[in-house]
Amino acid sequence: MTHELITLPYAADALAPVISKETVEFHHGKHLLNYVNTLNSLIPGTEFENADLLDIVRKSEGKIFNQAGQVLNHNLYFTQFGPNAGGAPKGALADAIAKEWGSFEAFQAAFLEACTGLFGSGWVWLASDENGVLTIEKEPNAGNPIRKGLNPLLGFDVWEHSYYLGYQNRRADHIKDLWSIVRWDVVEERYNK
Repeated sequence: MTHELITLPYAADALAPVISKETVEFHHGKHLLNYVNTLNSLIPGTEFENADLLDIVRKSEGKIFNQAGQVLNHNLYFTQFGPNAGGAPKGALADAIAKEWGSFEAFQAAFLEACTGLFGSGWVWLASDENGVLTIEKEPNAGNPIRKGLNPLLGFDVWEHSYYLGYQNRRADHIKDLWSIVRWDVVEERYNK
């Protein structure tokens, strides 16, 4: 199975100023494309040659996992944002957030703390278990909560390549600004699966 670069559901400049056109072009068109191409070069002749991306992430190790993890993570990342988005979740997801953290604002504060507290490169995820209970998961490098049996709902990329062109070393500012482009309808759909 050949894995392909996802098509963005918006123009490269649509997320500016939160994520600049230049950052999107580098992040999607170079970083993610490289992960896709490298994954495709590594899997021929392995047990993952015809596997779907989720199975590869769940079962692989080493180089194959790193590439597959980054492809999955970035696919989820790029499709959770949009222009004219932001706000707060509704329905069952909003209720689950309130149950776990007391309020949406308290959840955002805990998520920011996780993002700024993750040393080095990686991802911070809002994830749910099979019962819909929410957790914040800090994953180094290419990690994804799917490997723990959790459902990844919302992921913020804290690798420097995701924000450095626009924010330099101001990770916290970038994280705070990302809330304004989150498509909660997408996150809610992931939660309701």
